[in-house]
Amino acid sequence: MSATTSEHDLFEALDPSSFAFTRRAWVDAAPLRVYDLVSDVSAIGRWSPNADDVTFDRGAGPRVGAWFSGHNRKDGREWTTRSQVVRADRGDAFTFVVGGAEDGIVRWSWTFHAQGRGTVVEQSWQLLRLDPVLGTTRGDLDALRDYMTNSVETTLLSLAQWIAED
Repeated sequence: MSATTSEHDLFEALDPSSFAFTRRAWVDAAPLRVYDLVSDVSAIGRWSPNADDVTFDRGAGPRVGAWFSGHNRKDGREWTTRSQVVRADRGDAFTFVVGGAEDGIVRWSWTFHAQGRGTVVEQSWQLLRLDPVLGTTRGDLDALRDYMTNSVETTLLSLAQWIAED
């Protein structure tokens, strides 16, 4: 941390774009297959340590504009989120925004790049706006980003293992 920032910076002065990361892993499957697995949001619970019971709204699917709900848990708390798909390019990228495209709070992005007989999967997390529900200090938001980074690393490893065992 620099002399101009501290974990106690005023919430309103924080820049949400500084709370982001990308992690990647190689998986033993073609990009189309990995995309199909990831964009089937009902499968997220197989890999994510935090999310389960994720379902598209009735009649919706992995296409831009579609909405889905998911049950989440962290530190003994549980809640439901509403998310909207903002990118759905089969085999290339799948992105959704928690809270929806217009007023979302977090963007989750997945990209898929062929490499050898498999795919490099990149998963990104980006805070889009400040919201006290996520924390009220730089320290809170740093801790959230670190927690989500670990969660994504677990998710990517679980996805790769699940594909290898399938």
